[in-house]
Amino acid sequence: MGVMIPCEKIIEKAIEVKAQVIGLSGLITPSLDEMVFVAKEMSKAGMTVPLLIGGATTSKMHTAVKIAPNYSTVEHPCIHVLDASRSVTVVGSLLGEDKEEYVQDVLDEYDELREEHYAGLEERHLKTFDAAKKLGFNIDFGASPPVCSPVGGTGVKVVDYYSLEDVVPFIDWNPFFQTWELRGKYPNRGYPRIFNDENVGEEAKKLFADAQALLKDLVDNKRLSLRGVVGVFPAARVGEDVEVYASEEAKDRGEEAVGKFCMLRQQQEKESDDAYFSLADFVASKESGHKDYLGAFAVACFGAEEEVERYEALNDDYNKIMVQALADRFVEAFAEALHREMRMKTWGYAPEEELDPEDLLKIKYDGIRPAPGYPSQPDHTEKVMMWELLKARELAGIGLTESLSMTPASSVSALVFAHPESQYFAVGRIEKDQVEDYAVRKGMVVEEVERWLAPILNYDRDD
Repeated sequence: MGVMIPCEKIIEKAIEVKAQVIGLSGLITPSLDEMVFVAKEMSKAGMTVPLLIGGATTSKMHTAVKIAPNYSTVEHPCIHVLDASRSVTVVGSLLGEDKEEYVQDVLDEYDELREEHYAGLEERHLKTFDAAKKLGFNIDFGASPPVCSPVGGTGVKVVDYYSLEDVVPFIDWNPFFQTWELRGKYPNRGYPRIFNDENVGEEAKKLFADAQALLKDLVDNKRLSLRGVVGVFPAARVGEDVEVYASEEAKDRGEEAVGKFCMLRQQQEKESDDAYFSLADFVASKESGHKDYLGAFAVACFGAEEEVERYEALNDDYNKIMVQALADRFVEAFAEALHREMRMKTWGYAPEEELDPEDLLKIKYDGIRPAPGYPSQPDHTEKVMMWELLKARELAGIGLTESLSMTPASSVSALVFAHPESQYFAVGRIEKDQVEDYAVRKGMVVEEVERWLAPILNYDRDD
C-alpha cells in the first residue's frame, strides 16, 4: 500500500523507510510544480531511487520536459506511469535484471519527446490576445435573445431529494470500464458491444455483473447519499468576464456585482474562419440591455469513504475500488439529472425537452455545463468564486482543499450556460499577453496565474 504524505516530507520519509521506489501522484494543476520541486530536492539529497510520476494532471510529455531533467539517470530514472495498474509492471522492470536496458529505452524516448516539445513551440503560431478578442464568437442577441427568466426564480437552493435509484438511469457506464482499463463501447441502448470483444468481453461481463450486485446493495441499503446546491444568477458580460448580481433589481439599479467569473480565450491560429471562443461569448453584454443569466451547481456522493474503510478492514481491495468507481458514476449521473432539471424546471428554458439518457450523454440538449479544470475553463481557481456564490460547503457539505480539489472525492461542479449557440471548446495554448491581462482581472500576480495554468502556457516559464 502507498502512503500519502506532503511533498516536503517525501524525501525524509523515503530515507526513513529505505524506499526502493518513490511515486508521486498529481490530481490537480499545482501538483505539477510540486513534482518538479521534489525531483530537484531528491537530486540535491543525492538520492538514487527511481521516481514514478502519475495522476490525472500529468503526462509523459510533461514528465520528460519538466521533471526528468532534474532527476533522471540510468541509475535513478524518472518515469511517467499512465495509471496505478501499470505501476506494477514498471516497478518490476526497474527492480529486474534488465533494468539498465529498460531505463535506457525510457531515457531515449524522453530525449525525443523533449526535442518534439521545443520544436513544437517554434512551429506553433498564436494570435495576439487583442487579435483573438476581435475574432471572438459573436452571438446576435437581438435575433436570438437570451433565454427566459428562471421559472423558479434566481438564487441558490439545496438539492437533497435525489436518491441513488433516481439517478441510475443516467449512469454512463463507459468511464466505468475505462477505470478498469477495459476498452470498448457500452451504449445505454442496445446490446453492449464491449461484451462481444474477443479480448475483454468475458472480463467485462463479469465486472459488470459484480458492479450491478454492489450497486443493488448500495441502493437497497442506502449506503451512499447524494446532495448538492444549484443556483441561477442574473449575469452580464463585461469585457472578457461574466459578472453575476444578487438580484435582477440590483443589476437594473447598477449595483456592484456580487461575483465575477474570469474567462480565457482561444489564441492558437486556425486554418479555418472559425471564431476564437471564450465562455464570455455566450452571455449578453451589460451594454446590450438584454437580461441574461448564469447557472452553477456543485453535487457530491457521500458515504464512499466509509465504504472504502469497511472494505479495507476486510482486505477487500476489489470492492474498495469498485465502490469508488460506482460513487463516481453516481455523482456524474446526479449532475446529468440535475442539469436536466435546470433546463426543464429550475431555469425552465427547455420545458418541452424530450431526450432519453442516451441522447443526454451525446449532449443533444441546449446549453453547456463546463467544469473548472476542463478544456473550456481550465483554471481551477474559478471554483473559489463558485463556492462563495453557491455556499457549497455551508449548505451541502462539499468542500475545497488548499489545492482546490473537491471533497468528498466523488464531486462534480460546473457553470451552466443556456443559450442554444453556446458550445464546448478547448481553450488550448495561450500566450503571456493573455496571462498578464487575466492576472489583472483576477487580482493575482502573474507567477501565481502561470502556476495554475502551466499545462496550457505556450511559453517556458523558466526563460
